[in-house]
Amino acid sequence: MGETNAVHKRMLVLAPQPFFSPRGTPFSVYYRSMVTAELGYDIDLLTYGQGSDVAIEGVTLLRGPSLSWLGAVKTGPSVPKLVHDGFMFLRFIWLLVTNRYDVVHAHEEAVFFAGLVKPLFGYQLIYDMHSSLPEQLDNFGYSRSKLLKRCFEFLEVRSLKAADAVITICPALRDQVAKLAPWAMAKHELIENSIYDDVVLTQAAQQNQETVTSADAQALSGGKTAIVYAGTLETYQGITILLDGIKTLTAKRSDFVLIIAGGSVPQVERFKAISAAHQLGESVQFLGQLQPNEARQLAASADIILSPRSSGTNTPLKTYEQLACGVPLVATSIYSHTQVLDDTLAVLVEPTPEGLADGIEQLLDSPEKGLKLVAAAQAHYAEHYARPAYTEKLQRLLERLN
Repeated sequence: MGETNAVHKRMLVLAPQPFFSPRGTPFSVYYRSMVTAELGYDIDLLTYGQGSDVAIEGVTLLRGPSLSWLGAVKTGPSVPKLVHDGFMFLRFIWLLVTNRYDVVHAHEEAVFFAGLVKPLFGYQLIYDMHSSLPEQLDNFGYSRSKLLKRCFEFLEVRSLKAADAVITICPALRDQVAKLAPWAMAKHELIENSIYDDVVLTQAAQQNQETVTSADAQALSGGKTAIVYAGTLETYQGITILLDGIKTLTAKRSDFVLIIAGGSVPQVERFKAISAAHQLGESVQFLGQLQPNEARQLAASADIILSPRSSGTNTPLKTYEQLACGVPLVATSIYSHTQVLDDTLAVLVEPTPEGLADGIEQLLDSPEKGLKLVAAAQAHYAEHYARPAYTEKLQRLLERLN
């Protein structure tokens, strides 16, 4: 495809999250903004005050107040996020009054207020739908109120009507849009969060980053097979099920070490206690929170990588990295995974302790199987999800706006 006609157009990106923080979900915002700038837009990116500053050519980072007294912003719906969103809305209005933007690219719930004031300022609106907000209420255990879920469904449909273009990140969300608002499919584009260039922090932000002892799985495993899980430790990630499976496996063999990276301090302590209760000892190591580039290095140096997620429908961002990284994957056979993965690309297992233990053991006993999976996974990623495919999808959406 040729160059887009978007050169010299101005875009305001709304990112309601601690950008950039590996505890949040800012990766899609980072890559969307980076590629959109490469396609010719001048971008202001408005986000929360918390997080580390990043360096993206063509992107100016704008922040709200840090509100550190509220504590760190957690993944999922929360009252502190509502407070941050309130300050973001006020700054958003000020930016609209003092600047002229051709496009507002609203991620997640920011579309609610972006759609509300759109008629007053005449910009085009992109709704970047990372998740189904009613589903988030269940995934994070925030509320099971049917009335609240209906309110979120109403807001989603209203936002789809207000948007000039809609992005979803996985087939499950695409199907959700088709169900809620079939007329919106004419302005929809499925753009998976499938690229993973190293995040470039500003020099000042790099100096403030905590360092880790090692992100090398081989060094940490002490010569045994290194099995790595790197990601958040939220309930839906299936870490309890994984540890139960490792308990089963250690009763039969001791030729591996499970390395778990990610999670807040309370989450890590909770799972350490479960590991101790299972008497797993040195068979499981917890590294805590790593920076994104370090987590990527850890996974790439492993012998086996895991995605034990137990619920949800959105494809995890790390699934695409796992396809490309050159390490065989064991993943649970839930729709989050199977809309991207099949048995030729990964070992798919039931989301049970026995299923995970069996899947890991298959790769421990058959390295040749792992090599075949890796070759197929890397070829599949290159064809469907790599940088050229990602850029083409985003360019196609932007050209529709023009």
